[in-house]
Formats: sequence, C-alpha cells, structure tokens
Amino acid sequence: MAFDIDMIKNVYANMADRVDAAREITGKPLTLAEKILYSHLWDGKPNKAFTRGKDYVDFAPDRIACQDATAQMALLQFMQAGKAKVAVPTTVHCDHLIQAKEGAVKDLKHANNTSSEVFNFLESVSNKYGIGFWKPGAGIIHQVVLENYAFPGGMMIGTDSHTVNAGGLGMVAIGVGGADAVDVMAGMAWELKFPKLIGVKLTGKLSGWTAPKDVILKVAEILTVKGGTGAIVEYFGPGATSMSCTGKGTICNMGAEIGATTSTFGYDESMERYLRATDRFDVADAANEVKEYLTADAEVYANPEQYFDQVIEINLSELGPLLNGPFTPDLSTAVGKEMTEKAKANDWPMQVEWGLIGSCTNSSYEDLSRASSIAQQALDKGLKTKAEFGINPGSEQVRYTADRDGILGIFEKLDAKIFTNACGPCIGQWARYSDPKNAPKNSIVHSFNRNFAKRADGNPNTHAFVASPELTAAIAIAGRLDFNPMTDKLINENGEEVMLDEPTGWELPPKGFEVKENGYLAPKEDGSDVVVTVNDDSERLQLLTPFEPLGDSITGAKLLIKAFGKCTTDHISMAGPWLRFRGHLDNIANNTLIGAVNAFNKKTNFVKNQLTGEYDAVPATQRAYKKAGIKTVVIGDHNYGEGSSREHAAMQPRHLGVAAVIVKSFARIHETNLKKQGMLGLTFANEADYDLIQEDDTFNFVDLNEFAPEKPLTIEVVHADGSKDMIKVNHTYNEAQIAWYKEGSALNLIKKQNA
Repeated sequence: MAFDIDMIKNVYANMADRVDAAREITGKPLTLAEKILYSHLWDGKPNKAFTRGKDYVDFAPDRIACQDATAQMALLQFMQAGKAKVAVPTTVHCDHLIQAKEGAVKDLKHANNTSSEVFNFLESVSNKYGIGFWKPGAGIIHQVVLENYAFPGGMMIGTDSHTVNAGGLGMVAIGVGGADAVDVMAGMAWELKFPKLIGVKLTGKLSGWTAPKDVILKVAEILTVKGGTGAIVEYFGPGATSMSCTGKGTICNMGAEIGATTSTFGYDESMERYLRATDRFDVADAANEVKEYLTADAEVYANPEQYFDQVIEINLSELGPLLNGPFTPDLSTAVGKEMTEKAKANDWPMQVEWGLIGSCTNSSYEDLSRASSIAQQALDKGLKTKAEFGINPGSEQVRYTADRDGILGIFEKLDAKIFTNACGPCIGQWARYSDPKNAPKNSIVHSFNRNFAKRADGNPNTHAFVASPELTAAIAIAGRLDFNPMTDKLINENGEEVMLDEPTGWELPPKGFEVKENGYLAPKEDGSDVVVTVNDDSERLQLLTPFEPLGDSITGAKLLIKAFGKCTTDHISMAGPWLRFRGHLDNIANNTLIGAVNAFNKKTNFVKNQLTGEYDAVPATQRAYKKAGIKTVVIGDHNYGEGSSREHAAMQPRHLGVAAVIVKSFARIHETNLKKQGMLGLTFANEADYDLIQEDDTFNFVDLNEFAPEKPLTIEVVHADGSKDMIKVNHTYNEAQIAWYKEGSALNLIKKQNA
C-alpha cells in the first residue's frame, strides 16, 4: 500500500472538476503540465487563465522531499516558523553525507560515525514535526521517491534540483531552495512564475546500445544548459510510451541540466506496471479511474505546435549512444569516429581511469541489469576492465533485489567496487585523491547528470563524460574514450579478438522487488515532547539568526568579485568536503565564491580588497568589508547560479554582507533563492554594461526607495578615477517578493505572520 493514499485519492477526486474548469477558462485543449498546474492552484478551482512566462501563481504542492545536505538548513529555518507540524507530507533522505571510498559497509559505518550529530539532528527534527525519515543507506532521495511517493498527476517540490526525476511517474516535480519548502511546510502557498511549455515528440523506438539517457543527452545538445529555463518539458509520442518508467525518470532527472522547471510524461502502461511492481496497486487503481486527466488532451499531441511554445522531434530509431562532456552536460558527441576526432582535437585524455554507474539519474534495477549484461559478457569472453569500476545502487530495495538476482555478484567478479546506496561520486563525495587540486589530467565516464570541473573528485583536471550505464560499463571494460562497442573489437586474456553484444536487461525484476529493511522511520503522531538540541560549540550545526533588512538606501557598496564565464552553484558554494558544514552557516560561508573566476586576473579565490589594496581569498575579503560595515556587490555572466538548488549559494553571501548580485541572466532556482533571503537579484538591462564594471568600483543604488514591480532600478557606478557610469538593471520581483526584501527575508515575513 502506498504512503499517503488518502491524499492521493483526494487529488484525483478534485482533478476532473478543476481540469474541466481550466479547459473552459482557457478555451483550448490542455497539455499534461497545464492540467497538473491548474489542478494545484492555491485557491482551488481555476477562475482565470494564466500567461506563460509572465504571471506569478500560487500553488499548493502535495508533498515535499529533502535530502540531508539541504534539509539541515531547511529544517533550521522551519524551526523558526512557529509551527508544531508540517502542513503537507514531507520526507528527509540521508544520501549526500556518505563518502565513497572503500565500499558500502565501511563507508556507511564511517559516515554514521563522522556525521552522527547531523543524522541525529535530522531524525529528531523529523520526529518532532511529523516528517518521514529515511536513514543513511536507505537510498538516493529521487530513486526512493520514485519507488514510494511519486504518483501520476501530482505536484511535489524538493530541496534538490533533481527532484524533477519524479516526472518519470507523471508528476510535476520541481527543485526549490529550502526557503520555498519552508513556506509549504508552514502551510503557505508556493509561488512560481507560470512556466512556458516545450514539447518533445519521441518517435521510433530505442534499440541496441541506445538508452533513455541518450534521449536527454540529445535534448541537452539541442537546448543547451539554459534552453529550458522557465519551461516545463513534456515528452510524448510512441517513443515515449514504449519506454520504461525508470527510463522516463532518467530523462526527467537530467532535465535539470537544461535549466527546465521540470519535465514530465503522460500516464501510461509502463507507469502502471511500475506502480504495481512497487506495491502501489492502490495508486494504480485510483489513477486508472481518472487516466484521461493524467495525460494531455488528444488534440495537443496531434497538433503540438499549436499548444507548446516550442516543439522538438527526435526519432529514437535514428538515435545512437552519446557521450556528453567534458566540463558541461550539453556538449554531446557520438561514440566512435566523432569522439575520436573531437578528443584528439581538444587533447582530451583517451585513457579512461574510472567508469561509475549510479546516482539519482541511473541507479534503477533496469539500469543495473543492462549494465550487468555487459559485465557478464566480459566475464564470458575473457575480458577484464581496463578502468576501475564503481557502482552506487539507487535504494536498498534496488540493492537487495539486485543482489538476490545475482546482478551485483557479476559486477564484483569484475572487481567492481559496490558503494553505499547514496550519491557518492556524483556530488563530490568520493575519496579518490588525497590531494585533488594537484591530481593529474585524466578522463572518467559516468552515468551521472553533472560533469562540471572538480564536481566528482575535486580534481580540476578530471575530464568527466556522461553516458548511459551500459555504455559506461563497455568503456570501463575497454578503458578507452574512443571505444565504439558497436564496431570495435577487444583483445581478451587469450589474445583473441572479441566484440561486445548489445545490452539486455529487465524493465522490472522478474521475481519482483524484495527488501528486508528499507531504512524508513515513521515520525511520532505527537512530537511535542521531542527535544531538538544544537550545541553552541558545534562545527556542523548552528541555529539561525534572522537577517536584517538591507533597506531602501544602499550607497558606497564595493565590488566583491566580477565573475568570469560559467558560475554555477558549485562555484558559489562547493560541495564535496564542504558538505559537512551545510548546517552551519558561518562555517560554510568560508567557501563562498571560492570557485568563481575573477574577471580581472582569471584566478579563483583571489580578489582585491579595496580597503587595503591587497589581494586575498573571497571569503576573507568579504569578511573584512562586513567588519567595516560595508555592503558589497557580485557581478556575473549568463545563467548565473546554474546547477544545484542549494540555497547556501544565496544564504552565504547574504550572511557575509553581499547586498546585490547583478548578472546577465540567472538560473531560475538561484534567482528565487536570492529573493527569499532578502537580497537583490538583478540583471543588466544592457548586457554590455557588464564590461563597464572595473575592479575598484563603488555602487550607489539611486532609486531603491522606489523599488516596485516591473520598474528598473538605476545604479551609479563610481570608478577609481572618479568617473561614473549610470546603468539600468532589471528585476522580476513582484509585490510579495518585494515584501520579502523589505522584511529581510521570506522567513522573517512568515514568522511575522505566525506571531
């Protein structure tokens, strides 16, 4: 039986009435995304049509999921909201704080020893406030959500950008910052600009070496890392219905890498099969009663150009296996000749040192079974892996079932290392090097979603390429980036030439899923007697102090850094070893912007302190400004804040005294996070004004006292020689968001309203 079945049935009970009303109000057939959005309005039944990409709309999500790294700050904020219990079903999943090193048993034991303070805090807060808790080792948040909580036609938010994975089960599932989650936990509406819609029509059928992963790798090539910004991507067509549910999840998961608000698929038989296989017969039966409302109207898919803002068509029968990377998830290359030529031209290391399978993107039973079919061939044909091999199962249910069925044993016979059911190398939790900054140039291939520099192992010289699990297995065996399993032969231990056959696998385990201990702890019905303690001298946890409002007169602000090129949330607030400080704002603030490249000297973590004229680390320079009572400004390029949903990338600069971030364009989640923390997230009205900013600049906000929706702000930029430039900056703040700014943060406003 499913978790929260009564809530799910209530969603379905209201869906027909609300969707029918929306169809009448808009005067047109509806996409699936529109049906879910209009059936989850905060005010209930729709009474007006919304303009895509313009109107801010209040929604009522059905549930929330948090992973342990982001849950710390989210729950620290919720503790200030004045509520006795979360208003909607919420879960916490401990998957980020487990470092991959020696193998599952030892690594999990080490994590429980080193992070027990954090795990105990999360468990006690969950117990107190009615939150479901998944223990360390239970699995990766998004795989666990897909197996237990996702349901067709639902809406959920999660404090991780890959929350979008649940679109594989027909949800609108959106990654947010912790402050957004706190709003919903506290029983308030969740605000989102009504998304634009991108339709992806899939024709043909996947076969051979081509996998669902290749679909999203191709879409990433087409749309780039920012092409989906502000949009929901909806997949449809015969190619979509022919794909497994977990395959759909993979595609939706990596939609985060194109900046999409989320991605989704219409309810079909593969979803029903998955629901029943994961012991959710009740959800499948309930969904079948309203299934016409759980996919787009027929007219939409028949004439998609009339209903989507953009339409892409991909013939799966013509799609081949791809490798995306290095250093960006949208640089797509076909295996074989194209990769050989590109690698040689760019001096990418041909030898592959590691092949890694897992992460929230590709760690399902189907993924492991298809990859194991390649591993079994290696054993049968006398091959050994030329690269090292690592596996992260997606959940304890997947691990236990795969172990029962002999899948993990196949990998182990190839000397693969089975890591914990956790994120591990995908998020930098990988003890690969003792000194990663000085590690050698090398290539790795993985089935993860992101491959930014230093992302997996902290080594800026690691060239990481994203591929399907089966291709990752093949390349790990060959040990070569230029290997094409469809045409190339390998030499086995007997000196014989052999070829790998096409991968095979199971959509679902033939004997069904099985697990002895799934790792779930239900909260107390009444947690009022649960005491949550945070030690004053803790290095890992720190109770929050409310932010003071920045005010309507900011003058004399200094430039902290002008970031050059790509500046992701990894650059603003690194993961890896810094994850241990995710619950301690002042300690983690010591990594603020240390990965950003300074436009004036092309160095990282080396900026000019205008008070002394000396160069120092970004956090140290910023702390000097804060001590002197001087506010600062950060300047950035396009798609600033791309990547993870981590709100630390907004909270840390805010804590240290940054008042405004001015960029050419923002990634959606990061812009919202800045707003939530009472900061100014602004964009150049004229992008060329980025070039006007000089190293010793001072900023005066001329008309901040007139801060209003759709009204640009004027900034006087004073240069060291006394000359000045007046620049215009745009913003997307509405009245409610301006209220957050004036109160100092959205949380301050919540506390005021609950007082």
